[in-house]
Amino acid sequence: MAHYILPCLGGLLIGVSSAVFLALNGRVAGISGILGGILHKPTESWLSSILFVVGLVLGPLVYRSMLGTFPIVRVEGSLPILGVAGLLVGYGTRLGSGCTSGHGVSGLARLSPRSIAAVVTFLVSGAVTVSAMRAFA
Repeated sequence: MAHYILPCLGGLLIGVSSAVFLALNGRVAGISGILGGILHKPTESWLSSILFVVGLVLGPLVYRSMLGTFPIVRVEGSLPILGVAGLLVGYGTRLGSGCTSGHGVSGLARLSPRSIAAVVTFLVSGAVTVSAMRAFA
């Protein structure tokens, strides 16, 4: 039972952060949109976007300071496959007007029909991709 505490705490923090971001900025906490906004001409929300991304980068450091080790992350796959996957995800976030954080966390919480459709598409695409990779690997 104890191994569920940290993931539940992390999920709670993601939800609270998303709600606070929406309340303070009037827009959803979608990582691709925030990161894309930083790369463009600075606007009135540019500083909050920078601080949001800095918080994402500092997250593992806070984890390490509290638990004495970095979170365990295991990535399997070659660098070329990961590169192609990253490009496809980036293209998909532009095509779908958002990413899993924007649609999956903020959009679903607001019962946005567009986000529900996007998340269903993400999940089906992921399942098809995993099935295809296992079949041909």
